[in-house]
Amino acid sequence: MRYLVWVLRLLVFVVVLLFALKNTEKVNVFFFADQFISEVPLIVVMLGSFVVGTVFGLLLTVPGVLRRRRETATLRRELERARAAAADRAQAADTAPSPDVLVPITPM
Repeated sequence: MRYLVWVLRLLVFVVVLLFALKNTEKVNVFFFADQFISEVPLIVVMLGSFVVGTVFGLLLTVPGVLRRRRETATLRRELERARAAAADRAQAADTAPSPDVLVPITPM
């Protein structure tokens, strides 16, 4: 599965790179408030947009990853508590009852 993900990443990168290399003419890039940069190669604009989009996409996944890590840590703590409680019960069951405890031999 890991290799498939890397192959897909490489494929996307190659497709974007080849598309950008075919579009190398100069363009004007307009920003907000009538600010612009003139004569920028289109390849720079396209690759920059790809990188910015990738970074934003990764930033959107951060809350979900942090939530899953927190939940995993909580579940691991609960599992350790349950294992410790089970070990305590097993240890208590192995010991003989004290003479003060009345254990019925037959049901009443």
